[in-house]
Amino acid sequence: MGSPSPIDRHLRRLRQDRLLSTGTIFDIKKFAIHDGPGVRTTVFFKGCPLGCWLCHNPESQSFEPELMIRDGRCTRCGDCVEACAQDAVSLNGDSVRIDRGRCDQCGACADVCVAEAIEVAGRDVTVAEVMVELEKDVVYYDESGGGVTVSGGEPFAQPDFLLELLKACKSRGIETAVDTCGHVAPHLFRSVAEHVDLFLYDLKVIDDERHREFTGVGVESIHENLRWLAETNRGVIVRFPLLPGVNDDEANIHSVGEFLSSLANRPRVDILPYHKAGADKYGRLDREPRLPDTEPPSEEEVAGVARRLSDFSLNVTVRGESL
Repeated sequence: MGSPSPIDRHLRRLRQDRLLSTGTIFDIKKFAIHDGPGVRTTVFFKGCPLGCWLCHNPESQSFEPELMIRDGRCTRCGDCVEACAQDAVSLNGDSVRIDRGRCDQCGACADVCVAEAIEVAGRDVTVAEVMVELEKDVVYYDESGGGVTVSGGEPFAQPDFLLELLKACKSRGIETAVDTCGHVAPHLFRSVAEHVDLFLYDLKVIDDERHREFTGVGVESIHENLRWLAETNRGVIVRFPLLPGVNDDEANIHSVGEFLSSLANRPRVDILPYHKAGADKYGRLDREPRLPDTEPPSEEEVAGVARRLSDFSLNVTVRGESL
């Protein structure tokens, strides 16, 4: 046998570096400025163990690829109808419709849609493919003190892919942040944490029963992992999404302040007021939002919550900005 070709040597090196580990993502957002310090590139993993009522990325919840429709872009050319082998696509008035029960998510309709009225949310990628995109912006990370943020969905729901991506970033000298709900088995959480420079840690509701109602899961591992982060003095910013009618009541605000002020090293708390930027995504997925009439909190309401949390001697910011 002859010596391996350059391509064979490259693939062997990738396998040795675990860069061919695969995962499912639905977006890579460049020049993000709200997902950690500096200029960042955010990789959005698909799949989440929670079912939060006011999730602003509903396309992130399922682990499987999903078709999303933008009615305003449809030109009624009919190419998508002809491309669908399952007879699941039809034209209805000025829009395209998908029979979700018949659809097998093959994406053939999206492939032929020149107007991009149909798109697939979710694609399988290797660590190597993601790194190609991330390394394009290293100069911006270096100049701004930024890096890469892994978000979702829930990154820990794809633990092997998450770990290998974090290792690849660290080997290139890229700072890493992970945006997590914290609902992770503690042993898994701790094994990955050593490769993370900063955790962006969601804390929504303190009471276990209310948390189960709102998200579908309990708080035990969420609280345990956050306590451990504080005890080990690792980089963490607690992000408190302020959701009107869900977690903005006095009892929950007091419980959040009390819990965070009890931690060994009190983390910064960043209030993220609810917004409606992702509301239209539910319709594009043919889903109904749980709370369609919810409006964003007023600036006065946000300021009031910030003051109440500050009373617990916590460092509080709003959307990353100091009060």
